[in-house]
Amino acid sequence: MENITPQELYEIVGKNVAKHRKAKNMSQLTLSLEMGYKSVSVVSGCEVCYKNKHFNLEQLLKISQILDINLCDLLTPEKTN
Repeated sequence: MENITPQELYEIVGKNVAKHRKAKNMSQLTLSLEMGYKSVSVVSGCEVCYKNKHFNLEQLLKISQILDINLCDLLTPEKTN
C-alpha cells in the first residue's frame, strides 16, 4: 500500500464496509443492531467519516465476522484501472 494518511485509510475502510454491507443486502440498521448498537449513527457516520468518525479495530473485527469476509478486505483500497 502506498503512503497514505490515517484519514485516507479511514475513508477506504468506510467505503469498503459500505460496499461489502450492500453486497450482502444488509442495511446500516441491521449491521448496527448485530454489532450491538441501537441506532445507525455509528455505522452511518463511520462509513462516510462524518465529523472524523471512524471504525476502531474491535468494530472492524465484528463487521468482518458479521459480513463473513476477511478483515483485510476492509483495509484494502479498490484497484483502479
